[in-house]
Order: sequence, then C-alpha cells, then structure tokens
Amino acid sequence: MKDEYAVKKTAAIVLAGGKGSRMNSELPKQYMELCKRPVIYYALDAFEKSRVDIIVLVTGDAVIDGMDEKTFCGKNIIERYGFGKVQSIVQGGKERYNSVFNGLSALSESKNDIELVLIHDGARPCITTELIEKCIEDARQYKACVAAVPVKDTIKVSDERGFAKLTPDRKLLWQVQTPQSFDFNLIREAYEKMISDTERGNITDDAMVAERYTDTPVKFTMSSYKNIKITTPEDMMTAQIFLDEKNFGKF
Repeated sequence: MKDEYAVKKTAAIVLAGGKGSRMNSELPKQYMELCKRPVIYYALDAFEKSRVDIIVLVTGDAVIDGMDEKTFCGKNIIERYGFGKVQSIVQGGKERYNSVFNGLSALSESKNDIELVLIHDGARPCITTELIEKCIEDARQYKACVAAVPVKDTIKVSDERGFAKLTPDRKLLWQVQTPQSFDFNLIREAYEKMISDTERGNITDDAMVAERYTDTPVKFTMSSYKNIKITTPEDMMTAQIFLDEKNFGKF
C-alpha cells in the first residue's frame, strides 16, 4: 500500500534565540558546554537522526567571538558537527512567536512540499528520537499536538495579593514541553492570523496559537520528565545526568 505521506516532508524548527539571563553567563545558554558539546548540539543531533527531513535553525542577534549569531552557528555548530539536514539558519525576532513565524516563513519560501512541522526549544537537550517519532505520528493523526507530562505537584492559583484562590484538579493538569507538532498549513495560517492580530495579548507557546486561531483541538503527546529545559545553572547539572544515562547507560 502506497504511503500517502511518501512525497511529503516533515520539518523541524529549532529555536536558539534565548539570552539565558538566569544562567549568569554572557554566552547564550544554548551555546554553553554540556558534556563537551554545546547545549544546542543535542536537539539538532536528535532531529538529524530522526525521520525529520528538514531543519530550520532560528538564532538570536548576539555577537559571539566577533561573529553575528547566524554566522557563529553556521561555522561552529552546523559545519563543525555535520548537521546535513539544516536547510537554513534564520534570525529570530523580539518574542518567541516572532522567531517561530520567521522559521515558518523560511519553510514556506522553500520549494519543499511540507506536511508536518515540529517546533522545539533548542534549550531542551534531552529530547530523544523516540519522542520525535511519537510527535510525528500524533501530528499526522490529530493535526495539533504538544509534548507534555502530567504534573506531579499540587498547583495553586493565586489572587493579586499572593494568596491561594483556587486549587485545580491535578488529574487535569499537564506540564507543557516541546516539540509542539502540527499540520504545517494549519499552524502557518494560524500564525499569520496571530501576527496580524493587534490584540493578541501574551502568547507563550505554539499550542496557544492553535487554540486561539484554529478550530483544531490540541492533543497531548506523552513525553518524559527528563525532557527538561535549561533555564538555571542547576538545570545543567540535571541535564548532564540525563545525557550520561542516555549515552552511556550508567544510571
């Protein structure tokens, strides 16, 4: 039976535009060394080894070692480690959603027939090819999905004064991660509507864009608690443990 997706492409947008102010480092966190590789290396490596066909890397506007960030990434990340699936490196925007939109625009301008797109934070180095595979399959079935895990702790909603106001049912709460995976045309059109909406408010992830600007419900793809985002120096130590376990099976 012929695979209807055989001529279609699956793309990944990897976001590497964070400043990492909470890391207390002048070097953006995605380029800091983790297990002898830059943090961003691990996300790119996972997508390179996956069924994803095309990668777009979205950078910030920092100057690193006398180079603009795009040039730095091209020379010190893409060329050095041989990431052949990276089709383009584009500069991001002021907000995360601007950077994602720039990545989607780069894919739209390519000559590839793209069916699915996975959007991933480059500061999540512990992503696996197995999770990428699950995201691809769920995106094919549900059109809009987000990697997530059930919350472990009780969550409280506070009032304006910092007092507990509401305790949601923990069984209904999920901690959202990335990749966030979508039918390409669906999320591209949703982003176009969002960008033109002058009353968009605060947009914190891609699932919000799908929720607000499409009629397609967002499905949770079961992820792993190890798929952490590097935000503070303590996260670097935790990620090292998880990467050692992934690569060497010591734990």
